[in-house]
Amino acid sequence: MKLSSIVVTLLLTVGVSYYIYTPLPAAIEEPLKLMLLDALFRAMLQVGDLCQCLGLSHHIPWIRGTISGLETLGEMAGGQRGGVRVSDVDFDRVPVRVYEPPAAGGGEGGLRRAVMFYHGGGWALGATKMGSYDVLCRQMSDELNAVVVSVEYRLAPEVHFPVQYEDCLAAAKHFLEPDILGKLSVDPQRVAVSGDSAGGNLAAAVAQQISVDDSVSVKFSVQALIYPVLQGIDLNTPSYQQNHNIPILHRFIMARFWLLYLGVDTSLHPLLLSPSFLHHPSIPPSLRSHLNWTNLLPAKHIKHYKPVGMEMGSQEVMGQEGDLLPGLLDVRAAPLLAEQGVLGRTPRAYILTCEYDVLRDDGLMYTRRLQDAGVTVSSHHYDDGFHGALSFAHWPFFFDVGKRMIRGYMDWLQENL
Repeated sequence: MKLSSIVVTLLLTVGVSYYIYTPLPAAIEEPLKLMLLDALFRAMLQVGDLCQCLGLSHHIPWIRGTISGLETLGEMAGGQRGGVRVSDVDFDRVPVRVYEPPAAGGGEGGLRRAVMFYHGGGWALGATKMGSYDVLCRQMSDELNAVVVSVEYRLAPEVHFPVQYEDCLAAAKHFLEPDILGKLSVDPQRVAVSGDSAGGNLAAAVAQQISVDDSVSVKFSVQALIYPVLQGIDLNTPSYQQNHNIPILHRFIMARFWLLYLGVDTSLHPLLLSPSFLHHPSIPPSLRSHLNWTNLLPAKHIKHYKPVGMEMGSQEVMGQEGDLLPGLLDVRAAPLLAEQGVLGRTPRAYILTCEYDVLRDDGLMYTRRLQDAGVTVSSHHYDDGFHGALSFAHWPFFFDVGKRMIRGYMDWLQENL
């Protein structure tokens, strides 16, 4: 081999290694796999941004297409599908995928339990047919002998808040109608609402609304939230500070998802990340108390972190907060901001959080607020967990922590639903 070829190969190797390498906490197992996953996700974002800059496509559809291609490879790898019956139908004009277990009957009177599930993906990515979610819903239906309804709510950038929420609420109301539950042989006393990440946000918001809507006779009996995103006002909580650059949900990426969901200009990115945003005069003190992590978080999670400074950002940026604040202060987008009277009417909860996740404190603060409102909460915290791990329990990454999360989630539903 010529010397020039050796040099080029060496430089390429060093360059790829530099791009892939990310310093990770020692507690995270299988670090190389996580680095590779993160590098893949960052590459998709960057190529998507390039396509958008060149006027070829918005970056989100490009990312969706890439993920779809990877999912197709996963299906070719031969994942087991089982004997669950699957049908794609509409619930009040909202597409849903219904999973019915192979076993006939269920509990008393032959009725079965049920789970309404909302997928994650920053309100912009993900799908009911996506491999990881399809496998999870099939497993839930089979193991729990449950009817599972996975909701195909519309996504950003084609639509923005509150459309995603409204789709999920409409599907939930339709599903909870007694005649629909009857047709599916579902026990009305054993219906859960669940979701991960942005889906956890939607599940929490829908659970709140259903709980106070007197026109809905059947209520959810449990809510199961998997590393949910519950507020966008304070992106400087201890978990945001600690995990700002931890795969796969970096702090700046979460801010981008919020802007995309709310349909506001990306130039507001600095404002959303600003330490002064929480203290903006337009935010009522009562709402700030719902986000006061110095009172809501256990000391072991506060650690050495302190509230960041209140210095104001540039007037040029701060003058645009009117485009951003209304959505962020809406409890339909930020369930953590709900009043105690609403929280107290929601069903008992399962909340999964990960130590190495910017959203960790959202889930922990919601746990505390629900408990203070009298709701029974099972808090499942994974000291070695990272955001999205549950979705990467299958091909091609097979993260062990993701497998343990699925097992814990299933076991809780088995015992509490």
